[in-house]
Amino acid sequence: MSTLENLIAGAVGKAGGVISLADFMELALYAPGLGYYERRERAPGRQGDYYTSVSVGNLFGRLLAARFAGWLASLPPTTPPRLVEAGAHDGRLAADLLAAWPETGPECPRTVEYWIVEPSPRRQQWQRDRLAGFADKVRWAGSLDDLPGDLAGVIFSNELLDAFPAHRLVWEARRRDWDEWGVGREKGAFVWRRLGPAGDLRRLLPELPGELLEILPDGFAVDVCPAALAWWRQAASRLRQGWLLTFDYGLEELEFLAPARSAGTLRAYHRHQLQKNPLARPGLQDLTSHVNFTALRKAGEEAGLETVDFCSQEEFLVKLVRESGWPSAAGRENSRWTRQWQTLTHPAHLGARFQALAQRRRRSWGKNSSATM
Repeated sequence: MSTLENLIAGAVGKAGGVISLADFMELALYAPGLGYYERRERAPGRQGDYYTSVSVGNLFGRLLAARFAGWLASLPPTTPPRLVEAGAHDGRLAADLLAAWPETGPECPRTVEYWIVEPSPRRQQWQRDRLAGFADKVRWAGSLDDLPGDLAGVIFSNELLDAFPAHRLVWEARRRDWDEWGVGREKGAFVWRRLGPAGDLRRLLPELPGELLEILPDGFAVDVCPAALAWWRQAASRLRQGWLLTFDYGLEELEFLAPARSAGTLRAYHRHQLQKNPLARPGLQDLTSHVNFTALRKAGEEAGLETVDFCSQEEFLVKLVRESGWPSAAGRENSRWTRQWQTLTHPAHLGARFQALAQRRRRSWGKNSSATM
């Protein structure tokens, strides 16, 4: 049994035999020095367990640089512009974006503060190593609370929220109620165990008509993530002016109740293959659960943000290129970037797999205040 398995088994024992799925995921993914995202060899890409838009190549970062430059150009000139990335992993997206920044056009700010929100000292070091050439431009914060108070600019993430620890709720048809299920230990393996009534987690479920509850199968599972909603609300509260943007796996609220998702949306990946048991081999396989974009959008709007875009990654990037043009270095990069573009936008690749949600805190900024994207 690995050190991480021992750690999780110890937590199960201390809790009386069962811990929440969220507690299991927190340890499996983020235990200092042991969790999946603390292991450098688990980097995304061909040799890893999954692809991201960043691992496809540098085009994604260049496209975001063009979009962010346009957004920041609409801020009042007295406002120091800031870009804040959360979930930067090894800093590759930051490097791609900052390398492209000088090519974004004369109207955009020539200098920009780039902040990375990173609670892990280990991942911070990976980022510092990769971004050594941009040391004068990048700053780090251990949490959103550590960011500057008067923040104007863009807070963004790519595949962050799907990796927040989730809770599993299971429908008990006989009682017509939801239970929370967690993780126990039996015969040397981690197994599913009933934890107790769902309690306050019920409020994260879709509002279901009574006739649907009548036919909802016993054992139907829905994975909910209060941590992702809390993070989005906190990010919104830190943003005085500007945009909040994420790209991620996700669904609209009622899509979680489709028959094909009766086992929940928790998934485990190893070497690009979907694994049968998400509780096996903690620390050696990626764990993810779909983002509830309906709840996320509502959370932002309740915090005073305006939703300016919710669409597939394909739609977001196509619109971006139509408005901002193709990156200026396309002549020397054309064939390579064309392949990357196809991967980023084709529905059979990443174009339909990821959704983009952009929200904005608007102020009266004068003649440029009409910018919405």
